[in-house]
Amino acid sequence: MADGGNLYNGEVPSAAEHQPYPIDQNVYFEVPSRFVLTRQLGIGAQGAVMAAIDKTSGKQVAVKKLSRPFQDETHAKRAYREIKLLQMLDHPFIINLLYAYSPQASLDSFKDIYLFTECMESNLSTVIGNPLDHERISFLIYQILCGIKHLHSAGIIHRDLKPTNIVVNKDCSLKILDFGLARSVGTNFMLTQYVVTRHYRAPEVILYMDYDTNVDIWAIGCIMAELIKGQVLLPGTDHVDQWNRITTTLGTPSQEFMSRTSDSARRYIENLPFHPRPSFDRLFPDSDFQHAEGSFPEVNSQNARDMLDRMLTIDPMERITVVEALTHPYVRCWSRDEEVNRPASVPYDHTLDEQSLSLGQWKELLFREIKDIQRQTLGE
Repeated sequence: MADGGNLYNGEVPSAAEHQPYPIDQNVYFEVPSRFVLTRQLGIGAQGAVMAAIDKTSGKQVAVKKLSRPFQDETHAKRAYREIKLLQMLDHPFIINLLYAYSPQASLDSFKDIYLFTECMESNLSTVIGNPLDHERISFLIYQILCGIKHLHSAGIIHRDLKPTNIVVNKDCSLKILDFGLARSVGTNFMLTQYVVTRHYRAPEVILYMDYDTNVDIWAIGCIMAELIKGQVLLPGTDHVDQWNRITTTLGTPSQEFMSRTSDSARRYIENLPFHPRPSFDRLFPDSDFQHAEGSFPEVNSQNARDMLDRMLTIDPMERITVVEALTHPYVRCWSRDEEVNRPASVPYDHTLDEQSLSLGQWKELLFREIKDIQRQTLGE
């Protein structure tokens, strides 16, 4: 940020301090000797992450060991997709893959995958609950929008945007990560309900409707609301409760929207109590915002509410697009052409999402890909 403002009060919290899981004693990291592991950053369903120092460059890196990448075809395909996407994407607000590594030298023994990326200080979930003024909120949202626009320019939907998938530094700089659930636009697939994190799941996803890039905009709206309120906006306990929270909080959808749902979904919605869409002045009152004098008059509470209103629109056909969002008064003060309009270097290979390969075939593709990266980046 222009003023170099800190995201936190006092010391920067480490991601490890905010992890709900203890480090698994069975997780064993085996990395090249040029890397010195220093501390745990996190552990979850997708893998364990450690910070390390690269003795060759002196720089700190993050090392993710993928969790059981070969337990089935889905996990192997997800790992391959993430590696290919990280190699293709090139944007200051998207995490950069530095190296990929496996200590196993043959396909027969191949079982471990390590991804080395830039190391950031924390993730966005550690920021939730800290008092943030408008300039910090708008700058964070601007960066997320730029990164997602770059992803969309490659024909890719992230699908799993949430605070833990966005890493940050105390100077408010951020990077989007975790592309294992990303999908190409226009391919024929049905989204599994229990894949995308529930609290950030767009209405059209919950109702098994066709969807496109605007599911990411809904998630960004949920993240922005969480930054403002200091808590999850729509904390559903299951997918039915999630839908009910959406309608009670944001209003019953229009008949035009419901006409595009399945007959069973439409009957369910029509049998629920009607809720008018609320005023966002009431949903996000002045007391939710930190009032501080800033450099940009347009970055204010009323424009924050307007942007939230446009992102948290139930009908995706009426929801603001990422291009429109980046011209909104609440974020456009940060606009730089090289960030907003940075195109993907090469188009994503959409045939990847259509492939139906055996576990052995995915494993072989991964082995070849990782060993190619090792030779190119680590000289191994």
